Amino acid sequence: MSTPEQPETQNGGNAPESMAETIVGEASAEIEALRQELAAAEAKREEHFQLALRTQAEMENVRRRAERDVQMARAYALEKFVDELIPVLDSLEHAMKAADAGTDVKAIGEGVHLTERMFVAALEKFGVVRLDPRGESFNPEHHEAMAMVPHPAAEPDTVLDVFQKGYQLNGRLVRPARVVVVKGE
Repeated sequence: MSTPEQPETQNGGNAPESMAETIVGEASAEIEALRQELAAAEAKREEHFQLALRTQAEMENVRRRAERDVQMARAYALEKFVDELIPVLDSLEHAMKAADAGTDVKAIGEGVHLTERMFVAALEKFGVVRLDPRGESFNPEHHEAMAMVPHPAAEPDTVLDVFQKGYQLNGRLVRPARVVVVKGE
């Protein structure tokens, strides 16, 4: 028989104690699940943190390598160009020695012309193009008119003479050709 202070349950136990045990058990299970989730989240956070540190270090290494590569490129950018010009300088030295030795002027002239061709070829290997517009139409983007003269046998706005040849480097004008242009009537 049950007393008013302690109601009996079907299993013979105390109802509030059994309910409390159930609630505590469920809460403990939920707390344990939350602890496991927290531990997993902390592990994931640590993994991402380490990945961020490694990525930052790698980016710093890439930046340093790029800086070093740029410095090396600057230091050696002209190496091939200089290598092509050295034979031209050698040829000029030979011409000067020949002139000092009293060699025939015609032979020296031939050597100088040969040296000029070597020099132009070396420049062309590196994208330098000589502009010699004699007989072409005047182009203000590539030519600088130094004078305009009338000429009955030539078309107006045609380059009659070239004071100084122009040069382009890889399609970009370095120096315009300085020219004399035929004046229109």
